[in-house]
Amino acid sequence: MSGKRASLLAMFIALSVVGAIFKMPSAVGSIALDAFPALIAAVLLGKRSGALIASFGHLLSALIVGFPLGPMHVFIAAEMAALVWLFGKLYEAKKTKWASATFAVGNGLVAPLPFLFLIGTGFYVAVVPSLLIASVLNLALALILIPRLVTVFEKSGLASL
Repeated sequence: MSGKRASLLAMFIALSVVGAIFKMPSAVGSIALDAFPALIAAVLLGKRSGALIASFGHLLSALIVGFPLGPMHVFIAAEMAALVWLFGKLYEAKKTKWASATFAVGNGLVAPLPFLFLIGTGFYVAVVPSLLIASVLNLALALILIPRLVTVFEKSGLASL
């Protein structure tokens, strides 16, 4: 891995931490704007890099509020990585609408499903609205910024990293 690529990964992880500061009111304190840098990175740097950034971004977001769900945050980080990887794969195939819908539904409705069985219906019902809103906001920010950043990355030669 080149120094430039490592620096870009670190920058996007840092952006996830900054996004993690902007929390959504919810039953859990770790719902935040920490996913949009990973979505952008999945398009600009590749789906694997986006997945890595998503997992670190979630773990750092949870760390800021004291890991309210304990070790389950490792599982959530894996879910985030999988969803961002899938977003990158679909976006790469020029299926932007499918990529967007898959991420929003996956992150807002499907990802919290294990908690339905582990914690209960009340938790699931309480967390889904804010999680859906956060998913859509993260997605909207990413979709607004991606076209602008693609041209910047191409002009500066970073697109080939």
